Amino acid sequence: MISLIMFFLTCTSLAACSQNDRTPQPLSTTVNTMSNNERDTATLAGGCFWCIEAVFQRLEGVDTVISGYSGGSKDDADYKTVSTGTTKHAEACQIVFDPSVVSYADILNVFFTAHDPTTLNRQGNDVGPQYRSAIFYHSDAQRETANAYIEQLEAAHTWPDPIVTEVTAFTGFYTAEGYHQNYYNQNGSQPYCAFVVRPKVEKFVKHFKDRVKQQYKE
Repeated sequence: MISLIMFFLTCTSLAACSQNDRTPQPLSTTVNTMSNNERDTATLAGGCFWCIEAVFQRLEGVDTVISGYSGGSKDDADYKTVSTGTTKHAEACQIVFDPSVVSYADILNVFFTAHDPTTLNRQGNDVGPQYRSAIFYHSDAQRETANAYIEQLEAAHTWPDPIVTEVTAFTGFYTAEGYHQNYYNQNGSQPYCAFVVRPKVEKFVKHFKDRVKQQYKE
């Protein structure tokens, strides 16, 4: 049974990767609205937060990545209730970064490379509104950058299907349970990590090798 499960995960993971084996071109124009020594925050959802967390932990200029829940209608959130798909939360990551090293547009470039933004409420076999593609913007500048980038990607026909990524105002973030934090780094041999998260990390390292933090370089 275990071998069958691992085979199934391998096949579906490879299928998902082949469908999203694209590296979007960076945003043609970027604006840095932050002053020196300030930090900015991006809140992004693109399927299981273990995947998004692992990718952005490796991006130079990122200080911290926290897995959690955003975009819901309730006053709090936890994994059990969010997993029902009824709270309207998405599994998301809150990313604190140094704009003097990596811009918000760079963050979005990595984000759109790390997941498939054309599948509604789904990434691979993770299905439900909690796995939707979403950008929760923290400022008008972030909103404008996100919308401009999506327009650019659509105009370039980066994917054969339309982008369904939600761009909506940030209203709150609830940190996920402790065992979800730093998950891939601590559980890399776990089947889901090995067959779903790792290919996304490897793709990031391949396409952004000059932006990978030193401690994650081979």
